[in-house]
Amino acid sequence: MIRQAARWIAATMLVLGLAGRAAATDVNDWDSVVAEAKGQTVYFNAWGGSENINAYIRWAGEEMKARYGVTVVHVKLDDTAKAIATVLAEKSAGQNEGGSVDLVWINGENFAAMKREGLLYGPDWATKLPNWRYVDRENMPTVLKDFTIPTDGLESPWGGAKLVFFYDSARTEASELPRSAADLLKWAGAHPGRFSYPQPPDFTGSSFLKQVLIELTADKARLQRPADDATFEAAVAPLIAYLDRLTPLLWRKGKAYPQNYPDMKQKLADGELDIIFAFNPAEASSAIANGELPDTVRSFVFPGGTLGNTHFVAIPYNAQAKAGALLLADFLLSPEAQLRKQDPKIWGDPTVLSLAKLAAADRDAFARLDLGVATLAPEALGPMLDEPHPDWMTRIETEWIRRYGAAN
Repeated sequence: MIRQAARWIAATMLVLGLAGRAAATDVNDWDSVVAEAKGQTVYFNAWGGSENINAYIRWAGEEMKARYGVTVVHVKLDDTAKAIATVLAEKSAGQNEGGSVDLVWINGENFAAMKREGLLYGPDWATKLPNWRYVDRENMPTVLKDFTIPTDGLESPWGGAKLVFFYDSARTEASELPRSAADLLKWAGAHPGRFSYPQPPDFTGSSFLKQVLIELTADKARLQRPADDATFEAAVAPLIAYLDRLTPLLWRKGKAYPQNYPDMKQKLADGELDIIFAFNPAEASSAIANGELPDTVRSFVFPGGTLGNTHFVAIPYNAQAKAGALLLADFLLSPEAQLRKQDPKIWGDPTVLSLAKLAAADRDAFARLDLGVATLAPEALGPMLDEPHPDWMTRIETEWIRRYGAAN
């Protein structure tokens, strides 16, 4: 009798195990994904420092609820690394199911860390999404390589980005604007206290460091590889020399820094700063439309090129609501959601879609979109500088904090 009971238990466990595997989320069966997602709650971990972005995520959540019965909770982050640390802690504790992070807004060193530590849901799911067919993978190689790291379908592109500078034409003449990082240093010398950047490891501030590093590095190919311990100090010496000269010329002489981009934007509006920058070509127009900046603000770039990349959403390996996360990722790629996101009155984030792949009505809607008075035309944005390998961002942030952070 005991043996029969044991066999029955073993058989039951086998059946349950097979059933569990059969019920696993299958991105290749989209109807089953939609059905499984209904009633789920997706905890979307995303930067929460900008109200227009928060409003866009709220809208996406409302649409997901109305269309699919999926609840979206925006977990507002000031640093994406916190979400990665949460997933890593869960993995270390053996919590391989029922994780607290379902979807995360990510790119760069955070994606590299999650991929390296095996924290990502996979294999390839992003290229299986129904709306992937619209992605401009032919002309936007950054949708397939994230800061030199192959995405391998482990994250879905959400928006494009390019470093663009802003100024108030009522206070600053266009003829005076710097045309390179070297020019910016000279400009800061002539206008002390009128420029600054967010303190690393804030993403926008760290991006400024990378822009300068790229411009000052003769062998740019070395930045596409991980930093080498033996040569790192020599490689960043031009950047450190630049920062040593720039720091005392910054707002508050480099003794304090803007908290983040919204803080920098407010300082431009208040007249404390004359030049700021963002990773969104339409950010100035969006801020004007939302009453955050005066309508005299305009954009400019360095003719030699500025940093550019793509940002993504990814699903942790132990996400509780994988089906809901897949559905939300696909919705964020839809022509409707991408059009709304590119509208500077809403957000102004550039699309990752190829307009040529869209239906005529969607193409026309994008063509009619007013990108705003302060937004440069695509042909005026200049060359895109490739992001360095994620290792460089981590290393230069550490070096910056060691050298300049203690005083703050």
